[in-house]
Amino acid sequence: MDSELEPALVIINNEQILAEHRLPGDLAMWFFILAELTVFAILFIGFAVAEQLNAEMFIEGKAKLHQVAGLMNTLTLITSSFFVALALNAMHAGDGKKSAKLLVVAKLVASVYIAVKLWEYLSLFDQNIDIETNTFFTLYFMITFFHLMHILLGMVILTFIAVKANKNEYNASNITGFESGASYWHMVDMLWIILFPLIYVI
Repeated sequence: MDSELEPALVIINNEQILAEHRLPGDLAMWFFILAELTVFAILFIGFAVAEQLNAEMFIEGKAKLHQVAGLMNTLTLITSSFFVALALNAMHAGDGKKSAKLLVVAKLVASVYIAVKLWEYLSLFDQNIDIETNTFFTLYFMITFFHLMHILLGMVILTFIAVKANKNEYNASNITGFESGASYWHMVDMLWIILFPLIYVI
């Protein structure tokens, strides 16, 4: 009797192992994330090459940026991603209400990023600095605004999955949509962690 049950237990254990090591979210979302990472990689490489060709201009340009604001935005996005991770854990535990509340906190924290970034743009405009000032600021505004658009899209996605989580529309067998949204948000966070030292510090 025990020998007959043993293969079934092995199969169940194998399925559990596969479930624990599967790619979170939808495959289509990962293709989208890969495409977005490729675009940002091209922008980052372009920025690095332009910096090598215009070293003095880039040094002067970075000196006019607000490093504290950049650091604040870095901490803001890391904190927001932390709450998204907590929301995903709560969703895996089957607590949709708690997950939705954590996503609301994540969005509120992310709104600080948007406010700081807009303040930063306005402070540069007050100094008569815009996208046409020189190559550094052309790339600065292009890359950071492109990233800001991804933040806004990410907040829309977080809102969507928060509403569904609050209605308990996710469960153990139907959670890929939630994981996809969380994965996208973590991508946005990771991109800023690369962008901040590249543009503001190094």
